Amino acid sequence: QVQLVESGGGLVQPGGSLRLSCAASGSIASINAIYWYRQAPGKQRELVAGITRDGRTTYAEAVRGRFTISRDNAKNTAYLQMHSLKPEDTAVYYCNSYWRLARTLDAGNFASWGQGTQVTVSS
Repeated sequence: QVQLVESGGGLVQPGGSLRLSCAASGSIASINAIYWYRQAPGKQRELVAGITRDGRTTYAEAVRGRFTISRDNAKNTAYLQMHSLKPEDTAVYYCNSYWRLARTLDAGNFASWGQGTQVTVSS
């Protein structure tokens, strides 16, 4: 079982940018889909973006056009580049893997989650 570890979060001002990383303990080449989710205080964990091995992507409407998901199979790492950040993007961000790409995928479909990385957008 490949373990995924998130990093790259921090405090950023509105309008700023951050790049999150999702580093795998082994090869991600065989992982069909990698997702980023986020969970804000008092809210449910929600899908942010997903990407397949061949580069097909899906995004939540709230982040489309501002966030870009990518993966580097050679480095066994996936990324979430975030631009034009808003206070409502404040959340703990998690990555995870799944056997297929879906536009909507309830967080309950995943057996476990990592620690996540905190993103705080505030002036």
